[in-house]
Amino acid sequence: MTRVGVLGAGGRMGREVCRAVAADPGLELVAAVDPRHAGVALATLADVDGQVVVAEEIGALAAAGTEVAIDFTVAASAVEHLAWCAAHDVHAVVGTTGITAEQLDAAAGAFAAGRANCVVAANFAVTAVLLMRFAELAAPYVDGVEIVELHHDAKRDAPSGTALRTAERMAEARRRSGRDPWPADKTTDIVLAGARGAQGPDGVRIHSVRLPGLVAHQEVVMGAVGQGLTLRHDAYDRTSFMPGVILAVKAVGRLPGMTLGLDAILGL
Repeated sequence: MTRVGVLGAGGRMGREVCRAVAADPGLELVAAVDPRHAGVALATLADVDGQVVVAEEIGALAAAGTEVAIDFTVAASAVEHLAWCAAHDVHAVVGTTGITAEQLDAAAGAFAAGRANCVVAANFAVTAVLLMRFAELAAPYVDGVEIVELHHDAKRDAPSGTALRTAERMAEARRRSGRDPWPADKTTDIVLAGARGAQGPDGVRIHSVRLPGLVAHQEVVMGAVGQGLTLRHDAYDRTSFMPGVILAVKAVGRLPGMTLGLDAILGL
């Protein structure tokens, strides 16, 4: 049985992760860390069985004999947690977004030099991973693309990690195919600043929506002469991410170094 600790256990995603881990017969929830809820019984906070009390510091993972740490915190904290896990030989599964490419490179080097591994994914919903793959396949065959990502109003980063990764993968696929870059935006009169969204990799426009009632949604809108293709993913509840999280927890021990995304685990 794999011993698991959860970082950010008091947040909405953290509580859901705790419940998913506790419900899996192959996993044991042995530690929870969240400075905002330190000293609170996890059974009360996340409605799970057991005697785990939420700790303030990440060192509680080592004291509990944690083998895999799951991180759903904020970017600044997650970067520190990655460094700690690499130094203490604790595997890490990270769903926190907003971590820069440079920070990921540094973390990858730390894990490569140690005995622990890491899976970092912008999105743990399997259908979101499929959307990114389908968009990647379509990229060489369309003449333009824009991405609209929609999230709850408490999300801190914009655009989402999923939207950025989708744009990166589509741009990479376009370059690999040898096709010309997508045409430049022909808009000349910007009546309101930002109306055309942010400019991502290879000029892909990304638009971020933040509204109460949403969870996580994304549309990839593509166009070609006389035709169009729209791909959409919807996560209606945070439980949608849990199968991917559990899959990563069980796979991380056999994936050397740092793995980005669920693609390798799903065989995509």
